[in-house]
Amino acid sequence: MKLDILVLAVHPDDAELGCSGTIMRHIAEGKKVGIVDFTRGELGTRGTAETRDQEAADSAKILGLHARENLRFRDGFFQNDEAHQLEVVKMIRKYQPEIVLSNALHDRHPDHGRAGDLSETSCFLSGLPKVETSLDGIVQEAWRPRLVFQYIQDRYIKPDIIVDITPYMEAKIKSIQAFKTQFFNAEVAGGPATYISSPEFFESVIGRAREFGKAIGTTYGEGFTSRKLLGTDNLFQLR
Repeated sequence: MKLDILVLAVHPDDAELGCSGTIMRHIAEGKKVGIVDFTRGELGTRGTAETRDQEAADSAKILGLHARENLRFRDGFFQNDEAHQLEVVKMIRKYQPEIVLSNALHDRHPDHGRAGDLSETSCFLSGLPKVETSLDGIVQEAWRPRLVFQYIQDRYIKPDIIVDITPYMEAKIKSIQAFKTQFFNAEVAGGPATYISSPEFFESVIGRAREFGKAIGTTYGEGFTSRKLLGTDNLFQLR
């Protein structure tokens, strides 16, 4: 299946926190969108790899994804090296996306920046015909996404572009809440308190969306960065 947008996320729930509104907006517009999670989040203090698997599947239904899979890299210890790059290249060539959304290039969690760099490197390598990969015994053709954006995560980063997600904010919250073991939920008994399990963290996610929305004259937004300069054919299409 060819996707229009492929989201690369190091942990299940990263995509939900960073760009789920953007995902749903584009699916509603007829685009095909999928997520490839790098790890199962097995080092998380709360929950298990198995519960995260189920939560990711539950969230995928809320988002309306066309595909979601997990590379099962080692949480916390994967590297931006050849072995991991080739596995990500296989996914890029499998889905042939026009646009890739990936983790922030630097953030509070060291996995995020490392995954952002791994995604960016892999997108470049995927376009090189002499980088040979095969999947299920079939040799893959080179493919390079047209655009690569990074969604903004815990730390504030000034975005290069903001997407209006106002109609999808309620569903974004539901997709995050699908990860019942990870985030605050008054109806679910939790485990040890963590940085992301507090009500305040959840409110900060909503606050960030409000901040980005305000910047473009709407209620809620999601911000993205780009290492590539962006262009347009019509200045009147910009907010």
